[in-house]
Amino acid sequence: MTSPRIGVSGVLRSWDGADRTGVNAAYVRSLVAAGGVPLVLSPLMGPSLAARALDGADGLVLTGGEDLDPSWYAAEPSPLLSPPSRERDLFELALFAAARQRELPILGICRGIQLINVALGGTLYQDLPSERPGEVEHRPDGPRDLRSHRVRLQPGSRVAAALGATSLTVNSSHHQAIKNLASALLATGWTDDGLIEAAETGSDAPWLLAVQWHPEEMYAEARAPEHGLFAALVREAGSARGYLVGERREQETITHAVQRSP
Repeated sequence: MTSPRIGVSGVLRSWDGADRTGVNAAYVRSLVAAGGVPLVLSPLMGPSLAARALDGADGLVLTGGEDLDPSWYAAEPSPLLSPPSRERDLFELALFAAARQRELPILGICRGIQLINVALGGTLYQDLPSERPGEVEHRPDGPRDLRSHRVRLQPGSRVAAALGATSLTVNSSHHQAIKNLASALLATGWTDDGLIEAAETGSDAPWLLAVQWHPEEMYAEARAPEHGLFAALVREAGSARGYLVGERREQETITHAVQRSP
């Protein structure tokens, strides 16, 4: 059986005197452990190549990183906004649109949940400590795999099924988060002070699941529930493969042939 191929949105960084593009190794390790084949998608391709970049992909992971430009949700930038990357925003918004059009399963992580929410019409807190102070520390000091606060999960939701739990203590490294949830999404995970930490589409929509924490950083913990998120994505991508490669492409071939007919 062919392993599902999962597109993973990448970043551009200057390091050791050179521009480099790629992803944190934890994403690749998590997907490989779940049985997927990661395809790193660099923002240097630009939005015009986003759809082509997904050719042959069976699923998509939208990864963590920079703050989103608040102009996408008609907000003035906060003085505490970290510098956004419009290049990355444009590429990932185009990736998301193409993946949605193709009905690929999508997993959003940290920035990923924020981008998905904004792309579907939602808004963000630009800086939680100043705009929504609360009892939960969302960017604690310490290693990236430090479990720091609890998230309660909606019973029967995709995220609860994937994690095999209705409550989980997660790692956390963010200062932005969902403010107004897009109407196409369901909130299915919250901190104890009510901040949305997981969102997904309904059962009648193509599979989409997004979380605010960093499950990929738990790749080395053999019994970590977070492995279930990547396993669920890979499973969905694999189950869709026959339809995507067979029925849909056959229909597209027929449609194109009809369009070319005199």
